[in-house]
Amino acid sequence: MQFEVPQFIEIEDKIFGPLTWRQFLYLGGGGGMGAVLFFTTPFIIFLIIGLPLALLAGALAFYPVNNRPFSFFLEAIIGYLRAHKMYLWKRKEEAIHKYNFTPSQIPNQPLPTIATHGTKNLASMARRLELEALQKKE
Repeated sequence: MQFEVPQFIEIEDKIFGPLTWRQFLYLGGGGGMGAVLFFTTPFIIFLIIGLPLALLAGALAFYPVNNRPFSFFLEAIIGYLRAHKMYLWKRKEEAIHKYNFTPSQIPNQPLPTIATHGTKNLASMARRLELEALQKKE
């Protein structure tokens, strides 16, 4: 016995013409609230409240964010704004050397010059200095 496996299960069915059920509800709710505002409030208040409401209804119905519905994005924004936030900063002490010199204690001697012949000596000297620095952890 063979059974048909459903294909394209993530795509919502078109119920009202080119609109899905969710799109129809968003647009119908936004349009209904806009109509109520138009008939019950002065025109300037209708523009101030109705225009953002229409933009929100249009975004909820048609605008995807990262291939997900705008409602998920709006829910994440509201959840982030409502959540308690605690910012902690902990200073890390990972310094290899600590120098507690005052300017009068700094020696005025020039640094020693080391003659190197080739890159092999330079690499071995760098490795030796790294090992010494790691052993001197204070």
